[in-house]
Amino acid sequence: MGIFTRVRDIINSNINSILDRAEEPEKLIRLMIQEMEETLVEVKASCAQAMAAGKKIGREFEDVQAKLDSWEIRARLAVEKGRDDLAREALIEKRRFAERAESLKAELAMADEHVAQYQEDISKLEEKLAAAMDKQRSLVARHMRARTRKQAYENLRRYDSASAMLRFDHIENRIERMEAEAELAARPGKPSLEQEYARLEHDEDIERELARLKSGQSPEKTGE
Repeated sequence: MGIFTRVRDIINSNINSILDRAEEPEKLIRLMIQEMEETLVEVKASCAQAMAAGKKIGREFEDVQAKLDSWEIRARLAVEKGRDDLAREALIEKRRFAERAESLKAELAMADEHVAQYQEDISKLEEKLAAAMDKQRSLVARHMRARTRKQAYENLRRYDSASAMLRFDHIENRIERMEAEAELAARPGKPSLEQEYARLEHDEDIERELARLKSGQSPEKTGE
């Protein structure tokens, strides 16, 4: 594909439309930018060559024009001196340089036209490249935001899961503590001092009654 065809294709391309249809827009925009940069380098090189060629043509045109003027002067001098033969030869040389000057003038105009076209293409390519780079930055930023959101959602899910487990553990610990308290409350408490003495007295009465039964004595009557 020629450079002019590539330049036209790039300039006339719709970046957004192309990227909207792409499966991997970030990869595609990188390739597009690379192609634009390479094409821009080629166009600038071609423009420089055209400018150099134009300057060379311009210098030759000035030289030919000077020789043309010189032969005009010689022809006039020959006529003044009555040397029509020399005047004719001078006019022939003048015509030859005049024809060359006309040819160089056309070449110079064409070279200037090429340079102007190259410069216009360079300007448009630079604008297109800047737009593509802006689009690339936008895509990268969107990708980073999407990745950050995804990471945040994943962290949130992990946090929610961990938080739920912590809450479950807290509730389980509370239940276990309540069960332990209930079990402790169900156990008989430590007897008071009065209860201890009453039990001792009760035990002593039981022992006396047991001894009486063993001795065959009649039970003591209350109030005697």
